[in-house]
Amino acid sequence: MKDFATRVLDTSRVRGAAYADVRIVRSRSESILVRNGKVESLTMGESEGFGVRVIADGAWGFAASNLVNGSEGDRVAALAVQIAKASALVRRLPVNLSPAAPSAGSYRTPYQIDPFAVPLHEKIDLLLKADEAMRRVPQITVAESSIEILRENKVFASSEGSYVEQEITQTGCGIEATAVGSDDVQKRSFPNSVGRHMGTEGYEFVQRWDLAGNAPRIADEAAALLQAKQCPSLTTTLILDATQTALQVHESCGHPIELDRVFGDEAAFAGTSFLTLDKLGHFPYGSRIVNITADGTVPGGLGTFGYDDEGTPAHVTPIIRDGVFVGYLTSRETAAALGQRSNATMRADGWNRVPLIRMTNINLEPCEWSFDDLIASTDSGIYMQTNKSWSIDDKRLNFQFGTEIAWEIVNGKLGAMLKNATYTGMTPQFWGSCDAICNRDHWVVWGTPNCGKGQPVQTAHVGHGTAPARFRNVRVGVIG
Repeated sequence: MKDFATRVLDTSRVRGAAYADVRIVRSRSESILVRNGKVESLTMGESEGFGVRVIADGAWGFAASNLVNGSEGDRVAALAVQIAKASALVRRLPVNLSPAAPSAGSYRTPYQIDPFAVPLHEKIDLLLKADEAMRRVPQITVAESSIEILRENKVFASSEGSYVEQEITQTGCGIEATAVGSDDVQKRSFPNSVGRHMGTEGYEFVQRWDLAGNAPRIADEAAALLQAKQCPSLTTTLILDATQTALQVHESCGHPIELDRVFGDEAAFAGTSFLTLDKLGHFPYGSRIVNITADGTVPGGLGTFGYDDEGTPAHVTPIIRDGVFVGYLTSRETAAALGQRSNATMRADGWNRVPLIRMTNINLEPCEWSFDDLIASTDSGIYMQTNKSWSIDDKRLNFQFGTEIAWEIVNGKLGAMLKNATYTGMTPQFWGSCDAICNRDHWVVWGTPNCGKGQPVQTAHVGHGTAPARFRNVRVGVIG
């Protein structure tokens, strides 16, 4: 691969590129879905190709191919330069990259059990056991369980002298029970919603979450929701479980700090951001206990890697400190506009896509509370768990989210179960109302494997380290 990369870069320079990089990506995937006692789908896939990105005449050009050989490398490199020169005819400002030292090295996801080495029948048997346990509850009409495994081998090389190799392994799993009553349908998921929870680990990740052991509880809760009280409409104290806090961080903190959105590069598809440049360094984003960090190095996080797709080593970057907004997610190009260096957030979802600014692991740092003490110190409120729906405006300011299940809090104790729970708010006011966050014993890096951005759409895998958190004076329920 090194000889191939060198040839591509040489061709790019000869054709007129001032800068060039090449990514060679080989990916492998396996996905298993069991539904109602049967293997609904079993897919295995492999992909290989390379993408060339260049700057010529002050503009970007990109081209890709699935044929990894010398002559094709020459053709694609020349095409990328041709595209850049054509783009330069309509550019407004020349591309400027922040300085970066050449990267050299390798990275491999650490794991205990290679998920691809685990026999297929063993994985299917686990999912069937979880499925059977859920369907023992009479009201459950649909039971689903799944495992997904991904592995990506990547080589990155640049005309500035970088050459890095990586192997990223991701493993995910989940169960979902749907209960149907005479006039209602309710659903419960575990460990997280949207199909699965995922991390950069091996098969030990699946074993740790014990799908079969948790299946009876999830099915019982789905059935109980059919008879549960409706979530009331009022302004009250809200406690979010760690999975819903992760969704809250993703939508109202992670997306608005992407600097390409601030510059308007994502306005057509994903919107812009209320976090304009004048807010950097002094804008009150939340209460003093709110500290958020972008960390591409945290063990097991779905946004963890060794180097981003510009060859920049993974960073730990402060985003919010003591409630004050202090940092964006940047690429080499956007960081240059701020006089900074990239904090390693450029990633593409395949060899045939150009890298974009993507979240790494955007983590809400834990505080000192235990969960029991958090509930006990709340006289009245609602505890919500597991995301069900999300809606937020294109500047990431106004939002309304719903959860699968909730409970009343009365005199410091969990009370009646509630269904169809929703809450709404404005991002800075909501985070400003946060007065308690649980400690590291309750802190988990949750995987979000379905973050969409870009045109054509790219799906990123990102993470959010969170613990349960409390917010005061929040509007819950349907606004009348």
